Amino acid sequence: MTVLAYLCRMAEKGQDQLQAKAILMEGGLVAIPTETVYGLAANALDEQAVLSVFTAKNRPFFDPLIIHVPSLDAAQRYADFNDERLTRLAMHFWPGPLTLLIPKKNNIPDLVTSGLPRVAVRVPAHPLTLELLKSLDFPLAAPSANPFGYVSPTTAEHVAKQLGDKVHYILDGGPCAVGLESTIVGIEDNAIAIYRLGGLAIEDIEAIVGKVELRLNSSSDPKAPGQLKNHYAPRKPLFLGTGEALLAEHKDKKIAFICFDKGSVQHQPLLSFNLSPSGNLKEAAVNLFKALRDADDSDAELVIAEPVPEEGLGKAINDRLRRAAAR
Repeated sequence: MTVLAYLCRMAEKGQDQLQAKAILMEGGLVAIPTETVYGLAANALDEQAVLSVFTAKNRPFFDPLIIHVPSLDAAQRYADFNDERLTRLAMHFWPGPLTLLIPKKNNIPDLVTSGLPRVAVRVPAHPLTLELLKSLDFPLAAPSANPFGYVSPTTAEHVAKQLGDKVHYILDGGPCAVGLESTIVGIEDNAIAIYRLGGLAIEDIEAIVGKVELRLNSSSDPKAPGQLKNHYAPRKPLFLGTGEALLAEHKDKKIAFICFDKGSVQHQPLLSFNLSPSGNLKEAAVNLFKALRDADDSDAELVIAEPVPEEGLGKAINDRLRRAAAR
């Protein structure tokens, strides 16, 4: 009898890399920790396993996946690094919250890339997952381990709550250290392009390869993962803007309020979540998805969020808030 046949319907949480490896080798699904968010992983070279990822998440097939590998050398087995600027970025930031969009080799199924000619690839900076990847002879296709479009998970408990009956094992690596998805970078018209803002700031990328262009698609025809207009969203309506004005406009509603720094408001909401009382954008990034989840699980009728300063990781935080507010 196979390993999968022994598993209960609700996923077990633990740190057993051998069990995770056995499940992945049999075509099963394992939630993996990374420094950004938890991913829902399957053998990227097994089309049936990849299909299970789309099915478990209810993810549309036109939204491509990211593959995870243990090193740059491993990445070069699946993607053609034909631009030295991307190689430089990989050497500088991997392992880390950087995904590179690179022409794929024929061993990557078209299902992974949604039929597109480039594959999104990264090396995650989490010791448990890195050790797991080093023990496998295939890459892992791993989008965020949550129902499609919902808030991304930053703890094993988030995964269990949302996908516990659809994943075979949850590799528990504790809370995610970054809390935002990876920044996605590629080449467009011979220029370095950012397709998704994330856990690596634009300024850090420009320090290595010079000026970048933003290509943040928000349509139903994405070139890279995480580009859809309505994404990372709680179930409850979310309004983004000046807190005082929005609180006054919706004063008859039960409100969960997400703010930043030392800002105060006259209209007191039902609940208030301060992403960083000290005004630290890295702390705000770590707390963002937890605040969205807690607000969604509360008795509030709607969520109001104030944007953070549009600098560094603040650009990625505001990008997530705008997509969460899109209806």
